[in-house]
Amino acid sequence: MQNYQDFLAEILIDEAAIQARVAELGRKISSEYAPGDLLLICILRGGVPFMVDLSASISIPHMIDFMAVSSYGVGRRESSRAARVTLDLQTDIQGMNVILVEDIVDSGHTISAVLQMLETRQPKTLKVCALLDKPERREAEVPIHYLGFTVPNKYVFGYGLDIDEYYRNLPFIGVADLDRYKPPA
Repeated sequence: MQNYQDFLAEILIDEAAIQARVAELGRKISSEYAPGDLLLICILRGGVPFMVDLSASISIPHMIDFMAVSSYGVGRRESSRAARVTLDLQTDIQGMNVILVEDIVDSGHTISAVLQMLETRQPKTLKVCALLDKPERREAEVPIHYLGFTVPNKYVFGYGLDIDEYYRNLPFIGVADLDRYKPPA
């Protein structure tokens, strides 16, 4: 497996900036939902590091649940318009305050489809918290209520975001030089 330093073009957002912004988001969410009654739904897999840190930064009691939604395939770098739920919630969200936690809003198709599906389950409130927003790529409107960072239209990886399912564990958001990247055999 190739070392990420061989294709890292730049560190776009360093670990300290990510942790500071996640803490700010946690404080904001805590103040808006006090005294509690909140469910965070993490979109797997990319949202996991963000969800873990965000949950730890929220000072009010809350629950978590997970969904897996696919619009990319391994080895694909372009989203399809079709979102497919591969793991559904275990929690009945009817009447609950729900925040959908996502790593990145890119074209918007996946989150838009998930929001439409979740709305049919009649939550009390339904909001989106995204670590990254890439508005230059937007094809479907998505309301982002809590946002970490806006990023340019570059291939980003790290802190949950992958390249061919690798490098999610990096503590920063980097930009990949795809001309220097060698996919796994």
